[in-house]
Amino acid sequence: MTATLDLPLTIPLTAAQQQAVDAVLAERAALPGALLPVLHGVQDALGFIPPAALPVIARSLNLSRAEVHGVVTYYHHFRTTPPRGRVVQVCRAEACRAMGAEALMAHARTAVDAAGCDTLEAAYCLGLCAQSPAVMIGERLHARMTPAKLDALLAQGEGA
Repeated sequence: MTATLDLPLTIPLTAAQQQAVDAVLAERAALPGALLPVLHGVQDALGFIPPAALPVIARSLNLSRAEVHGVVTYYHHFRTTPPRGRVVQVCRAEACRAMGAEALMAHARTAVDAAGCDTLEAAYCLGLCAQSPAVMIGERLHARMTPAKLDALLAQGEGA
């Protein structure tokens, strides 16, 4: 005889998370092509999209859970777990790559891993192409980034 555990597949939404998801749906569910605006709104409100929010969003938008899951997992911007500390994004679009973004990303990976308290992500255009390479820390954009400038911003708690 095999013992089975009746564990939920996902952690249920907290009351605050449910309230945030409901608020975003109330504001954006009627928009044409509402799925992306809703997902962005939930992530903006919570910092991530809890897996338990997917069926709620799907029901509200009359989509299948698989459709919502597919969009969340397709786009690199969306995360299903809370970020650790500040979110540090290094642009890896063509203009930034031409100006050294790959080396900057490698440096950022080392710096963020060493600190162990932030989340590093790639971004694929932060809109500062003429001032590349670009980085976003939290909600602040930084242009003409160098490894030394990045170290200084991380050390002073930029974006926290």
